[in-house]
Amino acid sequence: MPQTADDMDAVAVRTWCSLALEALGREREAIDAINVYPVADGDTGTNLYLTVESATQAVEAVFAAHETGTTVPVAADAVRAMAHGALIGARGNSGTILAQLLRGMAGVLADGHDADHLRRALTRAAAAARQAVAHPVEGTVLTVATAAAEAAGRAADDAGTAAVARAAYEGAWTALEATPGQLAVLGRAGVVDAGGRGLVTVLGALVEAVSGRAPERTYVAVPAAVIPVPQDCAEGGPAFEVIYLLEATDNAVDRLRTRLDRLGDSLVVVGGDGLWNVHVHVDDAGAAVEAGVEAGRPYRIRITHFGADRVHPHTEPVQRAVVVVVPGDGLRGLCKEAGATTVLARPGEPPASGELVDAIRRAHAHEVVLLPNDAELRHTAAAAAEQARAEGVRVALIPTRAAVQGIAALAVHEPDRSFDEDVVAMTAAAGATRYAELAVAERQSWTMAGICQAGDILGLIDGDVAVIGEDVPETARNVLDRMLAAGGELVTLVLGEDVPDSLADELEEHVREGYLAVDTVVYRGGLQCAPLLIGVE
Repeated sequence: MPQTADDMDAVAVRTWCSLALEALGREREAIDAINVYPVADGDTGTNLYLTVESATQAVEAVFAAHETGTTVPVAADAVRAMAHGALIGARGNSGTILAQLLRGMAGVLADGHDADHLRRALTRAAAAARQAVAHPVEGTVLTVATAAAEAAGRAADDAGTAAVARAAYEGAWTALEATPGQLAVLGRAGVVDAGGRGLVTVLGALVEAVSGRAPERTYVAVPAAVIPVPQDCAEGGPAFEVIYLLEATDNAVDRLRTRLDRLGDSLVVVGGDGLWNVHVHVDDAGAAVEAGVEAGRPYRIRITHFGADRVHPHTEPVQRAVVVVVPGDGLRGLCKEAGATTVLARPGEPPASGELVDAIRRAHAHEVVLLPNDAELRHTAAAAAEQARAEGVRVALIPTRAAVQGIAALAVHEPDRSFDEDVVAMTAAAGATRYAELAVAERQSWTMAGICQAGDILGLIDGDVAVIGEDVPETARNVLDRMLAAGGELVTLVLGEDVPDSLADELEEHVREGYLAVDTVVYRGGLQCAPLLIGVE
């Protein structure tokens, strides 16, 4: 639930991060589509999403550390975690600047979380971001951040936190709409600044976090297909983007800035207290990394060749691979036997986009089919796919919402046919598979099937509660009957770690006796969230 108390305490920070990640997930493609500055590489929305994802994970880790107690983290812990997470996970020019904005805010909000502190935090953030950029340009996210801070500063002295946040949001909107007139490349393309658009999204999430209501203004991006990409962005300029984390002293970083500024452009160095995130566009990537080595200890080095296809080093790539997210070790083994690269989703710990990107890289393939197997991973998987595409891998994301859909898709995978034909066949197989799972109700609540009590067994079909039962066998039979009433040829059962084999035998018999010509296949899922997963094809 959105935060409604009029301050920026730890819960509000957590809510802000969650809402910002969700909003950037929805708008990622639209922001990517208008990315023409400083390089028209169409990844600003993805980079912002990945940066906020890292910030969100850091905040969630702080809350997880308090789960065993009865208290929540203090605001200072939450905002510092947010800033640190953004710093270590910052991607691209826009993500690096956003990390510095969040760091600037955290420096003030750690001392207080009322309206006045938020006002000063926005001012500090805008100033810190400008200082981090070697050559600030108007009409970019820096302009939008400055306008947001100035608008917050003009809010009435007795304004609450929600009013200050809304003033910042409105000020950012006004500045964003003016960016095409400030930066020629935006004007020629007919778009607003992509980084500024992302910041407006993040500020909109802040408004919702502290007020409980999302801003009503919406923005419709120009479709990518009709955006004329300016020649001065599409061609020329440095060949590589170099990003790395750096452990170094302030003096060493000052020297590093001077050296990198001579090597290339789009230089942004953010951080402090011994840890920095360095971003630069250069023709000599090796020289940029060597400069970091001389300054301190660089790590997590990422080098992207603009416009060039890249494959994983030191390994001869195969033509095609499948990367699949699995909820338990049992299915992990099954998918590995089928030749897939797997990512394990542990109970309560969904994989981050970075894990999915790493799995795509491990597959060492020119073409990858990605099966997330969870509706909640749609934005995460989309961001991972976009990141992999930027590295030269052709990725098709099939929006599987359950592991049984992924099994169905993997069963029809044929790497010898064309990529498009394979993706169409796998998508059709997944789409033809209805899915269900059993869960144990944790508390009394209202569902689509009525009111459940704590301890009840819930049967969810296609994500909605359809059956409420007292035990697993009875609920499973009722779920199967509902699903097979619409027809089916194959039932897939995936048993959790503590579910006895006798349940599978009982359900197989139930299907055999009640539904002619319907086959049943059983798999052991191992440790997974649900005691039973069901698929009907």
